[in-house]
Amino acid sequence: MKHVTTYLRGARSFVAGRFETLVREPFDDGWTPEEKDAAELQTGVTEERARSIISRNDSPDIGFSQSINPYRGCEHGCVYCMSGDTLILMADGSTKALAEVRLGDEIYGTRREGWYRRYVKSRVLAHWSVIKPGYRVTLEDGTSLVAGPDHRFLTERGWKFVSGAQRPHLTTQNKLMGTGAFATSPTKNRDYRLGYLCGLIRGDGMLASYHYARPGRAHGDQQHFRLALCDAEALVRSQDYLKRCQTDTHLVLPAAGTRGRPIHAMRTHARPDVEQIRALIAWPSAPSREWSAGFLAGIYDAEGSYSEGCLRISNTDHDITAWIDRCLKSFDFRFVMEHVPRETSQPIDVVRLTGGLREHLRFFHSVDPAIVRKRDIAGQALKSDARLGVVSIEPLGKAMRLYDVTTETEDFVANGVVSHNCYARPSHAYLELSPGLDFETKLFAKTNAAELLRAELSKPGYVPSPIAIGANTDCYQPIERKFRITRQILEILAECEHPFTMVTKSALVERDLDLLAPMAKKNLVKVFVSIGSLDRTLARKLEPRAASPQRRLDVLRALSEREVPCGVMVAALIPGLNDKTLEEVLEAAAAAGAAEAAYVIMRLPNELKELFKEWLAAHYPERAGHVISIVRQMRGGRDNDPRFGRRMTGTGMFAELIEKRFELACRRFGLNDHGAGRKPPSLDCSRFKPPKDTNQPQMQLI
Repeated sequence: MKHVTTYLRGARSFVAGRFETLVREPFDDGWTPEEKDAAELQTGVTEERARSIISRNDSPDIGFSQSINPYRGCEHGCVYCMSGDTLILMADGSTKALAEVRLGDEIYGTRREGWYRRYVKSRVLAHWSVIKPGYRVTLEDGTSLVAGPDHRFLTERGWKFVSGAQRPHLTTQNKLMGTGAFATSPTKNRDYRLGYLCGLIRGDGMLASYHYARPGRAHGDQQHFRLALCDAEALVRSQDYLKRCQTDTHLVLPAAGTRGRPIHAMRTHARPDVEQIRALIAWPSAPSREWSAGFLAGIYDAEGSYSEGCLRISNTDHDITAWIDRCLKSFDFRFVMEHVPRETSQPIDVVRLTGGLREHLRFFHSVDPAIVRKRDIAGQALKSDARLGVVSIEPLGKAMRLYDVTTETEDFVANGVVSHNCYARPSHAYLELSPGLDFETKLFAKTNAAELLRAELSKPGYVPSPIAIGANTDCYQPIERKFRITRQILEILAECEHPFTMVTKSALVERDLDLLAPMAKKNLVKVFVSIGSLDRTLARKLEPRAASPQRRLDVLRALSEREVPCGVMVAALIPGLNDKTLEEVLEAAAAAGAAEAAYVIMRLPNELKELFKEWLAAHYPERAGHVISIVRQMRGGRDNDPRFGRRMTGTGMFAELIEKRFELACRRFGLNDHGAGRKPPSLDCSRFKPPKDTNQPQMQLI
């Protein structure tokens, strides 16, 4: 199958791309210049020749049995149509999203040494992305991995592909190798910074005031603060944190020619600064989780060590060890406290974290110490008691942009499990993509859709029923202006007098009114326009590259004026966010000429739920908890209920309330025959006639 990759610029402005000779005409999507993003997004499109074009289903939740999707992927950028990133273990002990890894980065891989595989540092030699079908692999401990079918993971029985009948592939009898999902990094707010300063300065700093009588002066008091470390990372972090608290210190660099390890230090003798530092490192009465994380990071940088697979923190101060005990318990870490007496000095308490590498990495990621040397896991054996048995391998039913890297060790650690360099590297050349480049290819355009549709409708046994166009992705997304695949499909359906429906959030549907209007007179078409809210601010955040709500109302007016049966789809209805505007949307749509209405409650499948929660927390933090709580009430206590008959509308009291509001509003505004629920389209299938055979020679009469 041959693919041709082209590049477009911007899902809204239609400015021509660097490699494109086509000049694009302006297109009104309803947004003002002030509302549009300053930086246009670059969109990559891969043209493909599909093998089939009509998809069939028997779901009771949707009002059609067959559909056509001219494109795979969608430019409209709706937040509920996106996916997350896989975290990679970097060589400094931190994590980074796979999409953000770059050529030359140092990460952890593995290498067999004797009886064991061991963690070693490895450099990234190449990084790229590719569009492939996605699979979700779920493990016993809750770890979730999204990968292509050709990706390989290390199991207790060797390397195995995600799927494939004729090769070693994952089953629910396998266990993956690694430590399991990485912990979330701490929020470095003021509490974290204060905790870090407290742990570092109390653990390794000198803070003192000396009082002297000095002849001729009131006193000869001296104020001293000094912090000296071999590792500059902790010193730089602490100096930055002190500066944020309006406390100035002076950096002292190691003298040239110093023997042994160089010592870096910072100090101040100013009384206000010393008093401020003393206040900053005071013990809190009720430490927050962020303060505890910062304290553990600081005391580990000051007094911690990590060698031969043992993580220890030592101190002679009972108050400090008591706070270490308290903070570790707040994160549910397991540890032992060892009291070590010494003849020539004070006895010392040694706190040793148990649980092996899995818990050590959780400590590093949960508290984020600054000193890289103390987070080095190189040489440790690849063994763990983590519950990494495979629970399920599920196809996601869609193509996704998947990233991969090539490393010196030919593997890397992805979300806590060992992953092989993708098999797709040598084989994905059929996409005409360079494996060493990171393309912005996101969408597939089925350029032979019209050809396939003509062949399908020409089959002797074909039985017509209304076709839903753009059931998965919008058939009028911006790239349709160039490829015109939807237009070609409509021309064939018009030729055959075949009934169809469509749902869109684009004003581009107005372009095809010359086809839609004549078909509407024959009862062959029905168009729904998706409008989730009339709030422009919310719409801009939720669907950043779709037409504005007011522009979509204009589309309804244009359809109604040409007597094309049209309706409004209130989707996605997000409880606690845009459900309050349900009646407002229905009233405006009815006034614009809509005759029917429907709604779909927000669905959060596994691959989308975490991303939506992050989006919600970023844009509406004060409502996030309330929104998710209502979603779960409508989904039987879960984020998503995939069962037929319930997945579109939900269950429970809140779902029933929305259903009742919807019905009353429809009665009030004259939609759905004054309140009746949306019915399958009653379009005329009797007019259907097979398409003309364009390959058959025609007789010319003179």
